[in-house]
Amino acid sequence: MNPQEVPAPVPASPPPAPGAKPRRSRWVGTLVALVLVALVGGGAWYLVQRANGGASDAPARPGGGRPMVTVGDAVARRAELPVIIDALGTVIPATSVTVRPQVSGLLTEVLFTEGQMVKKGQLLAQIDPRPFEQALLQAQGTRQRDEAQLENARLTLERYRTLLAQDSIARQDVDTQAALVRQLEGTVMTDRAQEGTARLNLGYTRIVAPASGRIGLRSVDAGNYVTSGDATGLATITQVNPIDVQFSVPQDRVGDIRAAQAASPALVVTALDRTRKTELDKGRFSTLDNQVDTTTGTVKAKARFDNAQGALFPNQFVNVQLMLRTVSAVVVPVTAVRTGANGDYVYVINEDRKVSLRKVVRGQATVGQMAITEGLKEGERVVSEGGDRLQDGMAVQLPGAQGARGPRGGASGPRGAASGPRGGASAPQAGAEGEAGQRRQRPVQTP
Repeated sequence: MNPQEVPAPVPASPPPAPGAKPRRSRWVGTLVALVLVALVGGGAWYLVQRANGGASDAPARPGGGRPMVTVGDAVARRAELPVIIDALGTVIPATSVTVRPQVSGLLTEVLFTEGQMVKKGQLLAQIDPRPFEQALLQAQGTRQRDEAQLENARLTLERYRTLLAQDSIARQDVDTQAALVRQLEGTVMTDRAQEGTARLNLGYTRIVAPASGRIGLRSVDAGNYVTSGDATGLATITQVNPIDVQFSVPQDRVGDIRAAQAASPALVVTALDRTRKTELDKGRFSTLDNQVDTTTGTVKAKARFDNAQGALFPNQFVNVQLMLRTVSAVVVPVTAVRTGANGDYVYVINEDRKVSLRKVVRGQATVGQMAITEGLKEGERVVSEGGDRLQDGMAVQLPGAQGARGPRGGASGPRGAASGPRGGASAPQAGAEGEAGQRRQRPVQTP
């Protein structure tokens, strides 16, 4: 071997690719993510299957699937449905009078009790009459004096006319005396008017009730000086028997009200309390106002109530129901009618206990009933409660009708007691299958 020959170096293995290790890490991360997704999906599937298994004891629709929905039902019937206008009204007295003194003076007596029922003409208070008595005497004295002068002037005029007939006096004197008589007649007439005024003022010292009704709280006590220009007055009298209720109706219902008045002049009006549960009184519709309120688009109306029990109080807010007429129609509960994208509809329960969606046309309605003008016949059964969970063609279950479905319904008792190993097997199989099971077990029970 030539010492100068050096063996060639063995080539080293190629270095790994720069992106190999990161690519392996991405595959591992993707695999872990897929495993996590599978675990989440499996957990969700388990929970769904567990929920379905827990509901297996509930009555199922024929053919399996979701459990049947228990609904309330009602039968469409023909009834006389009242056409009513509901409104908010205010009780106003038929007469409201503020008792004010007509003359000024010292109030000596108050002869009424606050809240008392008074009659027209009843004495309520007394003002000191002595100044007015003196004024009346003075007016009477003046009248008597002027009447005496008038009588003397008339006698003198008769003498002058006699002398004129004898041509013993000038006609000018006769005319002057006649003018004096007429002047004194005017003076006496003025005196009589002043005397009447003084007598009237004396009568005003007795303050009497101008109307019948209930008197309110007094604002002045005895011993105070009252004046005729006092705006407050002594008290207020309100007539409560009868009493009126004022309310507003939409202008679109004016034609209906006028037509109802033409058919029946005595329209019944009912006054209810704030909760619409207690009837306060029944009355008669009186009249409509003569114009529409442009700010609200309503017309004021008034009804009169006898208020024999005193249930209506002035300025009280009440709910008013004006009944125009009654119509004969097929009615269902208000809760049975629903509104969808295509209009109003109801769910009709068929003989096989499946529901059918049917479009209807609604008519008049009250608080609890609604008239159906088209789409429903008398005697048909509709869903009144629980319709939010229904679809067209679904089977339903009625309350209290579990045992009316045949041999598979309403036998959960016996089957529940004998279903131990089966973990709560379906109860509806306790009919004919229960009897067969007992026949099969007879040989075992024989010793």
